[in-house]
Amino acid sequence: MPEQINRIKELREEKSMTQLRLSVELGVSQETISAYEIGKHYPSVTSLTHMSELFDASMDYIMGLSPVRRIITEKALPDDEARLLHHYRKLDAIRKEKAHSYLQGMSHDI
Repeated sequence: MPEQINRIKELREEKSMTQLRLSVELGVSQETISAYEIGKHYPSVTSLTHMSELFDASMDYIMGLSPVRRIITEKALPDDEARLLHHYRKLDAIRKEKAHSYLQGMSHDI
């Protein structure tokens, strides 16, 4: 299985942040950040949690394990949106496509 490449450097540069600045934010050395970026060492859960907040990305995304940057949970949504998501997730692929078409049609009327 090919080794996963983390996105720490990419996300850090997206924020125009130096390794030194990220090291201060995480309370680790600049050398540690360098080691994270080249895959020599893995960040602790504490560091990953902090990076997740800094970069507005899931820990799985940061570590290159998921193509999805943010995980949306029903708890983070207003009640009406959470209800829609709950029902949407129960649909099969054909019904999801129908729901997309229906909502798209409704949004054009606005």
